[in-house]
Amino acid sequence: MFGHNSQSKPQRIGFLLLPEFSMIAFTACIEPLRAANRLSREPLYEWTTLSLDGLPVTASNRVKLTPDGALRASDCDAVFVCASLRPVKYLGNPLRNEIRSLVRRGKAIGAVCTGSFALADAGVLTGYRCTIHWEDVETFKEVFPNLDITATLFEIDRNRYTCSGGTAPLDMMIYSIKLDHGSTLALNVAEQMLHNFVREPQDNQRMAIEYRTGITHPKLLAAIGYMEAHTENPISLERLASEIDISVRQLERLFQSQLSTTPARYYLNLRLNRARQFLRRTTMSILEVGFAAGFNSSSHFSQAYKKHFGHSPNAERL
Repeated sequence: MFGHNSQSKPQRIGFLLLPEFSMIAFTACIEPLRAANRLSREPLYEWTTLSLDGLPVTASNRVKLTPDGALRASDCDAVFVCASLRPVKYLGNPLRNEIRSLVRRGKAIGAVCTGSFALADAGVLTGYRCTIHWEDVETFKEVFPNLDITATLFEIDRNRYTCSGGTAPLDMMIYSIKLDHGSTLALNVAEQMLHNFVREPQDNQRMAIEYRTGITHPKLLAAIGYMEAHTENPISLERLASEIDISVRQLERLFQSQLSTTPARYYLNLRLNRARQFLRRTTMSILEVGFAAGFNSSSHFSQAYKKHFGHSPNAERL
């Protein structure tokens, strides 16, 4: 794994920190490697922290980290791009060229959280399965429609590693330790991390709707599922009610009694929250964002957005 035979020790892994990177995702990458070294009593892994220019980087939680060096000067078997908020803001030719250089040199390349944007922007995910944090899956698909994008915890496709972020890097690294050095060590590492079970790559990122919402009514859960699946091309309440085999009046009563809102308002809020992700994560125009969230005109979109969030779509990017 990570670029060469696992029997060659130690494997050297670099973590490229982009501004506003996710601290929890970054540390979730490193801690299993540290535990593997301690439990095996061997230097199985080494890691180094990098930034594009070697200068300090501030995480999304405002903790500033001074890296070990610049990406260009590193000598690693694999490099993981760590990102989080507003990844598109930090893309550009310098990063793009460095990632492509790593690939040309045969290095394994990976990403955690929204770092997948950087790999996709560099063109090194074409022909590979990849994933990203669930908040960004739809945005990612919109910006890179030709990629094979999943909503799984992590994807390992040959020498490309992509991970959804949060604590999922813990699972990815434990899984990689298992592939490198066997199940016993991997399970021991998981136990050290108080990780009661090791999740597989294909496991879903998000909780089931009933756990996210606290709702148990099957018809209401089905309605929300349909809404979440049809944000770009909203379906009518009549069709929605028909799909779950109830009347529109019954649908309205369910939303009012369980969520204290109307189905139309709930649906609109879903679409506006999706639009907010597009605005924060992409450089799509306001018109394009509106269309992606199911609005037929930029004026209608802007009015609805301002009413819901208290500011215009343009202000979201300031």
